[in-house]
Amino acid sequence: MSKEFTIGSKVRVVALPPYVKTAEPMPMLRPPDVIHIGEEGIVLDRRPGGYWGIRFTRGAFLLDSQYIESVETTPESQESENSNQKL
Repeated sequence: MSKEFTIGSKVRVVALPPYVKTAEPMPMLRPPDVIHIGEEGIVLDRRPGGYWGIRFTRGAFLLDSQYIESVETTPESQESENSNQKL
């Protein structure tokens, strides 16, 4: 089952695919080194075939959900970070 992301949310690259496809009207294949593991981007849209359009610093690319994870922190994790900072 693929992961779901909200349009406009931040995601992080956790693995690199063998190639990346640009999110243009006429997509082109690019080598995977145009993005890096740990790089963050913003979800633009959901595409057919389980791909997500994501805006990175070097452009917009289509990635499968297995290569990305959500960056959004939950309120619980923010509370624990705040309590740790007070100590």
